[in-house]
Amino acid sequence: MEKEDHIYIVGHKNPDTDSICSAISYAYLKNAMTGSRKYMACRAGQINEETEFVLKYWNLEAPYYLPNVGTQVYDMDIDDAEGAPDDITVRIAWEYMKESQTVTLPVMAEDGSLEGLITVGDIANYYIDAYTKTIMSEAKTRYLDIAETINGTVRVGNQDGYFTKGKVMVGAAMPEHLAQCIERDDLVILSDREDTQRQAIECGASCIVVCLMDDVSDEIRELAEQYMCVVICTKFDTYTVARLINQSIPAKSLMKKKDLITFKTDDYVDDIRDIMGKYRYRDFPVLDHSGKFVGMISRRSLINVKKKQLILVDHTEQSQAVDNLDEAEILEIVDHHRIGTVETLQPVYFRGEPVGCTCTILTSMFEEQDVEIPKTIAGLLCSAIISDTLLFRSPTCTPRDEKAARKLAKIAGINLEDYAKSMFRAGSNLKGKTPDEILHQDYKKFIFGDTVFGVGQISSMDMDELEEIATTIRPQMEEECGKNGTQMIFFMLTDILTEDTLLLSYGKKSADLVKDSFGLEVEDGRCVLPKVVSRKKQLIPAFMQTLQNTQ
Repeated sequence: MEKEDHIYIVGHKNPDTDSICSAISYAYLKNAMTGSRKYMACRAGQINEETEFVLKYWNLEAPYYLPNVGTQVYDMDIDDAEGAPDDITVRIAWEYMKESQTVTLPVMAEDGSLEGLITVGDIANYYIDAYTKTIMSEAKTRYLDIAETINGTVRVGNQDGYFTKGKVMVGAAMPEHLAQCIERDDLVILSDREDTQRQAIECGASCIVVCLMDDVSDEIRELAEQYMCVVICTKFDTYTVARLINQSIPAKSLMKKKDLITFKTDDYVDDIRDIMGKYRYRDFPVLDHSGKFVGMISRRSLINVKKKQLILVDHTEQSQAVDNLDEAEILEIVDHHRIGTVETLQPVYFRGEPVGCTCTILTSMFEEQDVEIPKTIAGLLCSAIISDTLLFRSPTCTPRDEKAARKLAKIAGINLEDYAKSMFRAGSNLKGKTPDEILHQDYKKFIFGDTVFGVGQISSMDMDELEEIATTIRPQMEEECGKNGTQMIFFMLTDILTEDTLLLSYGKKSADLVKDSFGLEVEDGRCVLPKVVSRKKQLIPAFMQTLQNTQ
C-alpha cells in the first residue's frame, strides 16, 4: 500500500500557544528548506481558548491530532493484494492465488468493501471432503461459468442463466436405462451419442454437457429449445469434464463471510499482535477508515514495522510527551525549558536555548536559514512569545524575546499591546468549561526521583475571575490527585496586571513543598506568591531545588 511518509512535529500534551505555534512554524520552515510537504505539524491534545483565538485570527486550522505515536497497521508492509470480484469461479480464484503466490484471496463486493475470504485450504477441503451431487445447483452456478471452466460453448439456451435445481451426473448408461437415472432439472454430462442426448433432454434435464463435440445437430438443437434445455459443447472428454466441472461454482459459495478477523489501518500494532498470534492465519485483511479493503498483512509483516519519525518542540519531559513516545524515532528537539527525561536511542539534533519561548528560537532559525517569514507565520511566532512571556512581564523573558516579538509584530501588521489584550482575554474566558477542562487547559506533569506532581496555570487580567476559578477548581484538584501516580497537584492563578500568583495546592506534603520553596505558609490549600508568574522559571526550579535538597 502506498502511503506518504511524514515527519511529525509535535509539542507537549495539553498544548499551549507556544507548543502549537512552534509546530506549525517549524513545519513551514522545514518544508521551505527541503522544498517538500514532508513535515507535518501536529498536536498531542486539545487546544485552549487562547490558542484557538490565535488560529482563528490568522485563519488557520488546528494541526493534525496525534495523541499516540505507537506504530500502527499503516506503518507495516501491507501487501497490495488486489481483491477478486465476487462473481468469479473457484477455478479463477485458484488462478488468482497461483499468480500472486498467496494462499488467501479477498473477495470484494462491487462497492470495494470486503465480502469474504477464500483460501487454498477452502478449495482443498471442497475437493477432498464428501459433497453432495447437488452442490452446483445449491451454489447457483451460472451456465457461462460452467462452459468457460470446461473450455466449452453454450450452444442452446441463456448463457447468463443459472443451474439452480437438480444434481450433476454422468450419462454413461444406454439410452433405455437413462430414464431411470435422470430426474427433472438435472445437469447431465454426455458423450457424442445423439440418442443419449435426446433421451436426456426428453427426461427433463435442465442442461446437457456434450463432450468431444464442438456443436450438436440441428435436430438436438430444436429439441433442446423445445424442452428449454441448455446445451453446452466441449471438446474435452467425459472424464476431464467430470473432473473440472465443480470448479465452475462461484468462489463466494466457499468463502468465509462471518466473523472475519480484519484490521483497520489505524489499529495499533500492540493491539493486533496478540490477535495474530492467537488465530495464526497466514494473512489478515486490512480495511481503511471507511471499511474499504486496502491489502493484506501477515505475521511476518510485524518484523518490518516502520517507526514514526518525530521532531519534538517546546518540551523534553517524557511525562508531557505524546503517548508511546518510546515507540517512535526522535529526529530533533527544539525547546526552551530545562533538559527533562526524554531519552533517544541515537544522537539527535538538539537545540535548547535559555529564552522565554520556543518561537524565539525558531525566529532565529528562520534568519539563519535565510527563509522569509510570511505574515501568517510571523503572527503565530509573535503570539507564542506574547503568551509565554506575558507580554514581556515574565522573568523568563529575555531581550531576545522582546526584540523578536517587536520585529514579528511589524511583519504581521499588529499592535502588540492591543493584540495581547485580545489574546489574553480569550485565554481567560472559561465560560461553559468544566472544572476538569479548566484544570487541564494548561497542565504539565513533572517527575523528580520518586516524586510526581502536576502543575496547571491560568493567566488573566481579571482577579475576580481568578477567585471564581479558585472556588470551582479545588474539588477537581482533589479528584486528580492520585491518578497515574500523581502525589501533589498545584494550580497557578496568575494576575497579569499585578504579576502575582494565587497558588492552590493539594496532596500530602504539598504545603511543606511550598513552604520550603518560598518560605510562605499555605492556609486552606492556598497562598499568594508575589511577583511569581512563570511556572518554568520560578515555580518549578524552586520546587526542584527543594526536592533535591530533601532526597
